[in-house]
Amino acid sequence: MKKLLLSISLLMLLAACSDADTNDDSEVEDVEEVSSEEVDADEETEDTSEDTEEEVEEESTEETESEEETDEESVDTEEESEDTDEETSEEESDEDTAVDDESEEEEEVDYLADRAPSNETFMSFEETVTEGPATPKSIVSNGEGLLIANNMLYQHSVTLYDSETNELVKSLSDAVDLHSYGFTEYPEDTLINGSPVEAVWTSDGDYAYVSNYLVADYGGYADDACTSGSAITPGFIYRLNAETLEWDDVIQAGRIPKYVALTSDDSTLLVSNWCDHDMSIIDVESGETLHRVPLNTNPRGIVILPDDKTAYVTAQWAHELYRVDIENGTSEKVMDTGIMPRHLVISPEGDIIYLTLSRENMILKMDAETAEVIDSTYTGLEPRTTDISPDGTALYVVNYDEATVSKFDANTLEEIQREPVGYSPIGVTYDEKTGKVWVANYGGTFTVFNDLNDELPIDEVAVEGEETFEGEQTEESSDVE
Repeated sequence: MKKLLLSISLLMLLAACSDADTNDDSEVEDVEEVSSEEVDADEETEDTSEDTEEEVEEESTEETESEEETDEESVDTEEESEDTDEETSEEESDEDTAVDDESEEEEEVDYLADRAPSNETFMSFEETVTEGPATPKSIVSNGEGLLIANNMLYQHSVTLYDSETNELVKSLSDAVDLHSYGFTEYPEDTLINGSPVEAVWTSDGDYAYVSNYLVADYGGYADDACTSGSAITPGFIYRLNAETLEWDDVIQAGRIPKYVALTSDDSTLLVSNWCDHDMSIIDVESGETLHRVPLNTNPRGIVILPDDKTAYVTAQWAHELYRVDIENGTSEKVMDTGIMPRHLVISPEGDIIYLTLSRENMILKMDAETAEVIDSTYTGLEPRTTDISPDGTALYVVNYDEATVSKFDANTLEEIQREPVGYSPIGVTYDEKTGKVWVANYGGTFTVFNDLNDELPIDEVAVEGEETFEGEQTEESSDVE
């Protein structure tokens, strides 16, 4: 019995152990399953992580690519912006340039736009100008409101006037330091007088070239008769700066330089040398004399044709007219003119020239190409200087021996008016800006007319204040020069 009980107990013990082993195995399996699941989970996590990392990397790559694309787009945008800015800048620059061009165009005022043709208007006396002092041999307008009067050896000056107010702007001495301009034969730091005779303005009105009759106190005595001959010192051309109203250049010419003219591009200056009986052709920039053109006795008036290749020059005391080849420096006589051909003017179109014959009391109208006389008419006594209106329809002629100025129709040569002026009228100029006509009276005054009247004034010129010229009487002031 005891053995049976012992056997049962042993079997129960074995069964219990078997259950324990089974439980242990189950737990192990459970642990293994859990571990496997954890591994799987880890693997899944790793896979997920890898996937996530890949996705992140892909997203990062995509973002990077997107950023690169954005950067590229930004660069493109910036480049486009720069291009746009450049285009805008260029457009603005072009607009600015256009504005500047328009501004420059606006500055170039057409003073004639609203005016009647000058051969349909009449002169009315405005004023006798006495400010100076002046003994004007000539007066020339720059067309922009400034006039220069040349006062010879009696005042040794030029006087400058405002054409709108008729007031004196400045009196400028003709004394210059020639040595400082490179003429070393003259003493240093020494002012030497000239004697202003005639002037020509550059096409823009910025500079005037002024001929000087003599060099005071040097060489032989300078007079119209050229009595000192080759002993006379060569004269000079001074350049006036219209902005500073000072001399800024000096060019040497021949003996007793008289009339001066410029080519249309302002590059070449022509000067008639009264006592050398020739003409200087001068390069303005260098001051170099390119040619000395032989003419005849006492050359004076000059006009240049529009091609800048041909000029006409009067030989006053030889009573001849010459044609000059400017490029080659040669000349040929084209006609015997009549007594004392003095002054020449040319029409704005360049096809007609007008010539005054001082001792014939006439003016000739001539073809500029052939020098053929087309028409002629009588003037007052001893016509001297002539000017032509900017529209080419009217001529203004001063009559030296009867103290008058005549206005002619340039087309028909019909005399429109003849008005009294001051003593010994010798110069005349039309001022384009104001439509005024200024007459230079050798007696020391200027007579100013308004030439924009559409009717002939009833009461004409009063010349109070004019005085007989009591200056030194020389060949220059008493003959027809």
